[in-house]
Amino acid sequence: MTMTTNSLNVNNKEIAKFEKVANQWWELDGDFKPLHQLNPLRVQFICQHVSDQQSEIFAKKIIDVGCGGGILAESLTKLGAKVTGIDMGTEPLNVAKLHALESELSINYEKITVEEKAQQASESFDYVTCMEMLEHVPSPESVIRACAQLVKPGGLVFFSTLNKNIKSYLLAIIAAEKLLKIVPDGTHEHDKFIKPSQLINWAEQNGLKCIDASGIHYNPMTENHKLTDNLDVNYLLCCQKI
Repeated sequence: MTMTTNSLNVNNKEIAKFEKVANQWWELDGDFKPLHQLNPLRVQFICQHVSDQQSEIFAKKIIDVGCGGGILAESLTKLGAKVTGIDMGTEPLNVAKLHALESELSINYEKITVEEKAQQASESFDYVTCMEMLEHVPSPESVIRACAQLVKPGGLVFFSTLNKNIKSYLLAIIAAEKLLKIVPDGTHEHDKFIKPSQLINWAEQNGLKCIDASGIHYNPMTENHKLTDNLDVNYLLCCQKI
C-alpha cells in the first residue's frame, strides 16, 4: 500500500531546520562540524562488524537512511560500496548530489521516505545505516521496521541515536547546545531520545538481532570521539537480520 502525504513519517519542522542550514553540510567548521568529527568513528564501527561477518564493504549495496548532505554516504562510497542515500530534505539532497559530483563519486540519492523505499526495494541491500535520524521522526519504530525490510537476510543494520536520561539531557542539550554551542540551539528534543533497551526491543520485534552496542565518548577539550562501553549519551547499535 502506498503511503499518502498525510501519513508520511516526517516531521516538517525538523526538515525545515536542516533545510535552513543545508549550505553548511560540507563546511568543516560549520554547524555540522560534530558530524564530520564523528564520521570516522561511525565508519570504523561499520567496517569492524562487516569484517567480523567475514564480508567486506567493497561492491556491497548499502542504503544510508536520513543521509542529509552525504557525509557518511561519501565515506562508504570511497571504500567501494554501491551507496544509495535517502532523505526528505530537498536542499540537503541537492548539496549531497553536488558534492558527490565535485568529488567524482557515483551515489544514488533519492527524496523518499524509508517506508516507501522499503515497499519498492524489500531485501535489496547488504547493509543499512540509519545514523542520527531516529530522534528526528514522529515514529522511530516505523523507520526501524522499514530498515529491517530493506536489508537482506543475514545482512546488517546500523543505528545511532541518543539515550534518554538526565545525563544525555545535560550533555547533549544543556552543554552541547546551550553552553558550548557545539551544535545549534534546538537541534535536539530530549523527549525524542531513545533508550537502548527500547530500540533493541523494536529491532527484535522486526526480525533484527542486536549483536553489538557501543557508546560514543566526546572530549570537548580535544574534540575527539572514541568508542566506549558506556551507552549513557550517544550510542551505536549493530543488528543482524535473522
